[in-house]
Amino acid sequence: MTAGGRIDFDTVLLLVGRLNYAWTNTESLLIHLIAGLSGTDKEIATVTFLTLNTTRARIDLVERLSKLDRVDAAERKAILGLTGRIQRHSALRNRYNHCIYAFDPDGQHPRTIQMRIADRKDRLLMGQDTPLDEAALDEIRAALDALAEINRDIWQFISAHKYPA
Repeated sequence: MTAGGRIDFDTVLLLVGRLNYAWTNTESLLIHLIAGLSGTDKEIATVTFLTLNTTRARIDLVERLSKLDRVDAAERKAILGLTGRIQRHSALRNRYNHCIYAFDPDGQHPRTIQMRIADRKDRLLMGQDTPLDEAALDEIRAALDALAEINRDIWQFISAHKYPA
């Protein structure tokens, strides 16, 4: 925030950049879960991961592999807990990755305009407008902290279950 109480857009960009980095870094750990659950190596798991072109598809694969009968119930529960925690942050990540950043005529009061269309029963919703205020920045900071914790927890899981690292 600037001295005048305005949001510094460079701070927004820095936080969104950090969010992208943290998200990508954490999502890439799904490669190790795919390798461990499918009994393959990291190279094959990487090809599988990259073939699936959405986070949702990658998480679906990990969750489905964890639900195979051969996976121990405690291991399954832990994996589903980890993937659930990742998913809880996907809406925030998508909000800042699939938007236009807009300002008032003076270049102040930044906001996001969603690049998404929702087809309702009798109308279309598009262009949801959300101000970039201190609460929005706090939400990004909280997501960064949560993703760092999820990342550490996934690495601990990989180590504890001797998945390919």
